[in-house]
Amino acid sequence: MNYYNLKDKKETADFKAATIKGQGRDKGLFFPESIPPFDPQWIEDLHQFSNEDIAFQCMKDFVGNQVPADILRAIVSETVSFEIPLKKISGNIYSLELFHGPTLAFKDIGARFMSRCLSYFLKDENKKVTVLVATSGDTGGAVAHGFYKTPGVNVVILYPKNKVSMVQEKQLTTLGENISALEVNGSFDDCQNLVKQAFSDQEINADLFLTSANSINVARWLPQQVYYLLALKQWQKTEKQPPVISVPSGNFGNICAGILAYLRGLPVEHFIAACNENDSVPRYLKTQELLYHETVPTLSNAMDVGNPSNFVRISELFDNNFENIKNTISGYSVNDEKTLQTIRNVYTKYHYLLEPHSAVAYAALEQYLEENPGKKGFILGTAHPVKFPEAIEKAVQIEIDIPGSLQGLMKKEKKSIEIQPDFAELKRFLLTKSKGI
Repeated sequence: MNYYNLKDKKETADFKAATIKGQGRDKGLFFPESIPPFDPQWIEDLHQFSNEDIAFQCMKDFVGNQVPADILRAIVSETVSFEIPLKKISGNIYSLELFHGPTLAFKDIGARFMSRCLSYFLKDENKKVTVLVATSGDTGGAVAHGFYKTPGVNVVILYPKNKVSMVQEKQLTTLGENISALEVNGSFDDCQNLVKQAFSDQEINADLFLTSANSINVARWLPQQVYYLLALKQWQKTEKQPPVISVPSGNFGNICAGILAYLRGLPVEHFIAACNENDSVPRYLKTQELLYHETVPTLSNAMDVGNPSNFVRISELFDNNFENIKNTISGYSVNDEKTLQTIRNVYTKYHYLLEPHSAVAYAALEQYLEENPGKKGFILGTAHPVKFPEAIEKAVQIEIDIPGSLQGLMKKEKKSIEIQPDFAELKRFLLTKSKGI
C-alpha cells in the first residue's frame, strides 16, 4: 500500500515512510492509494473472531509488507489489550466505551499502534527521533504514555494554556524523561499551526529527525477503524439493523476513520458529526461553505478545533462530492448549557454518567433519532468522566473517585515550558534541544 500527498499527488510514500514523515510537502496529509474492501462474509461472522484477529485483518492491507505479520500481530495485540465494551444506555442508544486504556481516552488505541510501529521502524536508526504533537486534551497524554522511555525518541507536546482539564494536564506534563510539554498561550489551532510550520521548516528538518503523532499521521488515524469493527461485533449480538454512529468531533480524525471503515463495507446507517460551538463542519453541511472561525473555548475542550485537519481526508473519501458527504454525515452543534443538561438528564434517568464530549455526542444522536424514528445507534465514549470533574460536579453535584491508576499521577509535579504562539519560540526550543543545551 502506498500513500499520496493530498496537496501534491505526485509525492507518494509507503506506510513506513508516511509514518515517519507524518505529513508531506506543503503540509499535505497522506492518503491511501486504494481502499481495500472487507470480505462481506467476514463482516457477517465478526462475532467468531478475537479482537486481535479483527485488528490484524483491518490493518494488514494498509501496512503491507512494511511490518512482518508476526510483528504486526504483536502490535495490534498490545493496541487492543484492554476492554472496549458497547454498553446500552437507553432503548435505542448505546455507548462504545473507549476509555479503559492506560490514559482513559480513545487516543490510546491510535497512539499505542503508532508508537509501536514507529519503534519498529526506527530500531536500526542511529539518529534520535523527535515526535512533535499538538493536543487539545487527550492526544498528548496518550502519546506521552505510548513513547515514555522509548530509546531514541524524544516527544515534544504542545497544548493550549488553561484549556485542558487538570487530569489531562497531569498526564502530559508529569512524566519527564524523554517527554517535554510546551504550554502555548493560545488555542489548539495555534498549537496545530506551530506543529505544521515545524514540519515545513527546512532548518529544523535538516537538524532533526521529525515526525508527528497527531491524527494527521496515517499510523494514528488508520487504526481507529478497529474499534468501529469491535463495536459492530457486539452490536450484532442484540441488534439487526445497522447503527447510527454519533462521533464527538474536533479534528475529525475519529469520524474519518469510521467513514473509511464504512466505505470498506462496515454496515452503518448514518454518521453524526457531533460538535460543540466550534461548528465549522455542521455549518458546511447546511450551506456547502467551509468557513473557519476563531476557536471558542468549551467544556468539551478536546473538540475545541476551529480548523479540523482531517476534514480534507473526508472530502477525498467522497471524491469531494458534497451530496455524497451530506447523505452520509449529519452535523449537530451542542452548546455548553445543552451539554450539562444532557449529563444531568442521562444520569438521572438512566444512571449512566457521561462526560462533556460523550454528552455532545448523546445530545446530537438523541436529536437525530427524534427526527428519524425507528432507528438505533451508539455514541463513542471518548474519555473517562474523571477527566472532567468540574463539569460533572456542576451537572450532577457528585464527586468522582479518582481511579487508583491516577492517584499517584495527581500528586506529581507539573513540568512545562510556557511559550507564545510564535513559531520562532518553538523553533528555538527544538533546535536547542537537539543540541542537548
